[in-house]
Parts: sequence; structure tokens; C-alpha cells
Amino acid sequence: MWQFLLQYASNGRRINMMTDHSTIIPFSPTRQGKAAQQSTFFERREFESILNIYGKMVASGFWKDYAISASKDVATFAVFQKASERPVFRITKTPALRHKQGAFAIISSQGQILKRGQELSLLLKYFEKKLIKLVK
Repeated sequence: MWQFLLQYASNGRRINMMTDHSTIIPFSPTRQGKAAQQSTFFERREFESILNIYGKMVASGFWKDYAISASKDVATFAVFQKASERPVFRITKTPALRHKQGAFAIISSQGQILKRGQELSLLLKYFEKKLIKLVK
């Protein structure tokens, strides 16, 4: 039923393969001249500061869940009050805007840009004022 098949790779090496007489479909070679497109994502320091404020907001009962998205142009950290609804806030990183309006933005659930800037730590202070509670 199974038998060995000998093939030669493009560099002349011999490859032993097992086959069941199925059709073998070779993968097309990757383009060596072009670099692979990479996704935009938060750096470790940025991600730690986002998770730090997220932990504080969860502990105070404001937020419940989060989602992370990374694409070629934008990295997004979305926070939810309930798991089934749309995000309450989105923290985005758009490197293409870093010299214009600032790479980081806080966007509301309605799509309004609440705050934008170059430094993520200054942007995250927007959430600090929600943590202040009056104690009698």
C-alpha cells in the first residue's frame, strides 16, 4: 500500500518520501527578492503598559474582556464591558501617523477619537481619572 518514493530537490539532494500513490502537489517557492510583509503590533513595553491599565480597570469593575488585532497598518487593543457587545474603547497604534498626528489613539465605541498622541503612557492617563473614587 505505502511505498517509498525518491525525489531530488532543486539543490540536488535526494529526498525519501512515503506515498500512497496520491497526487503530490509541490508548493511554489517563495520570492527571495521581496521581504515578507510583517504585521504591526505593540512593542513589549507598550503592551505591558496597556495590560497594566487593563488590570486596574478590571479590578475596579469597569472592563471585563479584551481583544487584540494586528494587521499590516494598525495594531488594536479593544476593551469590552461585556463579552457580547462591541468594544467600549480601542487603543490603536498606526505607525504611518507617528510624524503627523501621533501613532497612538484612543477611540470610543462610537468611533470618535478621544485622544491621540506620540507617547502611549500619556494617552493611558486618560483612563487613570476613571479610577479615582471619592471615599467618605
